[in-house]
Parts: sequence; C-alpha cells; structure tokens
Amino acid sequence: MTGVVVSERAGVASNMVPPAAQLPEVLPTDRLNERAKPVRALRDELRRIPNARNAVAVLATLLQSFGVVIAAAAIHTWWSYLLAFVLMTRGHVCLNILGHEAAHRLLFSDRRANDWIGRFMAYSSYQAMLAYRRAHFAHHRDEMGPNEPDASLYAGYPIARDSWRRKLTRDAVGISAYKNFRVLIHAIRRRKPEALQILALHVVMLGVSVAFMRPLAYAVWILSWSTLWRVSNRLRSIAEHGGMIRSKDRRETTHVIRQTLLARYWMVPYHTGWHLAHHVDMGVPWRNLPRLHDELVASGWIVPEIEYPTYRAFWRACSSGADGSVSERADGISFLAFDDD
Repeated sequence: MTGVVVSERAGVASNMVPPAAQLPEVLPTDRLNERAKPVRALRDELRRIPNARNAVAVLATLLQSFGVVIAAAAIHTWWSYLLAFVLMTRGHVCLNILGHEAAHRLLFSDRRANDWIGRFMAYSSYQAMLAYRRAHFAHHRDEMGPNEPDASLYAGYPIARDSWRRKLTRDAVGISAYKNFRVLIHAIRRRKPEALQILALHVVMLGVSVAFMRPLAYAVWILSWSTLWRVSNRLRSIAEHGGMIRSKDRRETTHVIRQTLLARYWMVPYHTGWHLAHHVDMGVPWRNLPRLHDELVASGWIVPEIEYPTYRAFWRACSSGADGSVSERADGISFLAFDDD
C-alpha cells in the first residue's frame, strides 16, 4: 500500500480507502460470485467445521492462558508473575478470538457445545459472547453503516501521531479497561444474565487463587487484560477497519495486511489477520480463511497495491494525519454490548 486517499461517503467518514484504480472489477469468476463469495461447491468445502482440530485449539488456548497463570503461581516468584503478565497478552487474544469464532457458530458444529465452550472462553476474558454476537452480526451486515457498533472506534483515520500516542497510552495504563469495567458493573447492577455469569466465573477464579494463597495469579490475569491486551486489541481493531467506509465492496470496508509469523503469534493468531476474507464470507471457519484469501488473490480481486507489507507500516499510515487531526474517543465495547439484551 503506497498511500491513503481522502474520501467522504455515506456512513463513516474515511481517509484510508484504496483509490478506485486499485480495485479492479474482475468478478464474477468460475470460483467466486459477484460479491467475492465462493461458489457453492467451493463454499461447502471451505465452510466445513473441523471439530476435532478445533478441540485441540481450545485445549491449546487454555494451556496458553490458564496454564500460564497456574505455572506462574506454582513457581511463585516475581519473575514468573512478570512473565505470565506478558504472556497473558496472547492468552487473552486467543480466548477472545475463539470466543469470536463461537459467536459466529463456527467453533463446533454442535450448537450447544459451540455456545457452552465459546461462552466459557469469552467470559474468562470479560467478553459477553451472546450480546457480542448480536452486536457483531450488525457489524457484518453493514460495515461502517448507521448501525455499526464500533463506528466511533474506526472513524477519523489517519490521525495525528500525538493523538495515536494518547489512545495507546490510555490503553496501556488501564483507562480504557476502566471504562469497559464500568459498563460491566452497570450491567451487573441491572442484573443482566451474561454480566452476572461473567461475575460468577471471575469470583470463582479469584476465590481459587486466594484459596491456594496465590492472589497474584488473578491480579496477573486482570491486569494483563486491562493493559497489554487493551493495547493489542486496539492495534488489531484499527488494522482491520480503521478509516474505512460503508460500501458493498468489502475492499473499501476492510484492510489487507500481509501476515508475518510474529504478528500471527502475538496479535492475530488463529488466522484472524486474514480479515478481508472473513468479511467476504463470515461463514468460513478460521482454519480456511487463508485458502479463501488465496482465492481472492488468484482471481485478481485483491491486488498487491492494497496490501500493507506489515502491521507497522499500517500503523505508521494510520498515525500520519495532519497535526490536530483526531478520531472520536472510543474504546470499542461491542464485546460488552449488554444494552442489546
């Protein structure tokens, strides 16, 4: 991606949409329809849910989250807790991503297993999965449209570097998390079922850590979510839709960023970074998103000119706005969308 363009269209105002010259009209093809979705035979193949492999992914995520904190508590030294604090950044990312997969009903083909396991993963990381499902489907139906739940999070990019720095600082010191917890507490007071279930799970988690005389274990859990994960979540979210617009062409709603091993480990595991493919067909499980992305590239619909070479290149672009340019103060709370209950 060589630059950004200024654009004002219906929905969210944007400055980061690829120019029309970089969006060739090549659809439909024999493998993709006019909306870039796979044709029936390919779609059926790509939408198959691999239950056994996803069960392994769930176990791996539990090891990389609960397992990390339990190991730190067992070692019980300052460095073990510090290391767990850092590693739990990825732990919370994985919990939230599999919660997102379950929200799409793509974690397991059995609906009951999908929702029970998905809710546990999501609730562990303070995500109200069922409320989030409703808000998130509104996001997919009309990205950046009038019902976009996180419109203010994505709008106004690129912004000035000092504004970008202030946003990340608010995330890093826990201010954004404080706002999220206020929403959760308000929902608990209104006795929203999911909020009460999240509270119950975390009371149990805190109780277990205290019972084993390891209260620092839960402190690591909540503090890592409140600081490092908040930074990671903003960096990922803006890289998905920051500065894009409402459009039937999803190349104008969703960024394309080349996936590196480091980014895939820390910030976008489980193929989350192939986000345009996810928005082209949200019924494709995470394991097959790279295959769908390759189909989009092979068709000529995704061209190299609209792909950022790294996440760092994108973040430089999204923070390259004129001095004084800011986006709305928003902290992305669609994962706690209790008002939709």
